[in-house]
Amino acid sequence: MVGLQRGIVRVVDADPNWPNLFRAEAIRLSALIETAKLPPLAFEHIGSTAVPELVAKPIIDLMAGFSRGVSPKLYFARLIDAAYEHRGPQGVPDRELFVLGPEVQRTHHLNLVELRGQFWRDHLFFRDRLRGEPNVRNAYAALKKQLAAQHAEARGMYTEGKAAFVKYITRGGRLPPPPNQG
Repeated sequence: MVGLQRGIVRVVDADPNWPNLFRAEAIRLSALIETAKLPPLAFEHIGSTAVPELVAKPIIDLMAGFSRGVSPKLYFARLIDAAYEHRGPQGVPDRELFVLGPEVQRTHHLNLVELRGQFWRDHLFFRDRLRGEPNVRNAYAALKKQLAAQHAEARGMYTEGKAAFVKYITRGGRLPPPPNQG
């Protein structure tokens, strides 16, 4: 099950169906872009729903990368036709955010960014660290649970609370290994 009311924070256990929901949406959007004869977008599953065994807000995060030299505005009408609401950069440079679903049940967030740009590279690096390093994933899960409990109705505060951890990991920071369980 996916969906969460705008502004609300609730983290749930990982759902093995989230990657399938990402793939289905990426296929749907790719077909719409192709039908419109627009340059193709590259899609990646990002965010916590892209990481097995990680608690997450039940919203599928997609990253859609356009080629350098292509205007992101070319895609706006087609994404809006696909029922996405354009929310603008939301204070994030070089990103256009689109959301799917009504305010009471947002199901997907789509980040339209330059393929291999800084946003693209940082998000894939962070996702891959979470996938490949259980101690990083577990530390992030603990932080997310704590922040969700503290800021259940203030998503901005929840996101802000994660920022230092995300920046540290994205910039190559290392966590101490977990204590020996043996």
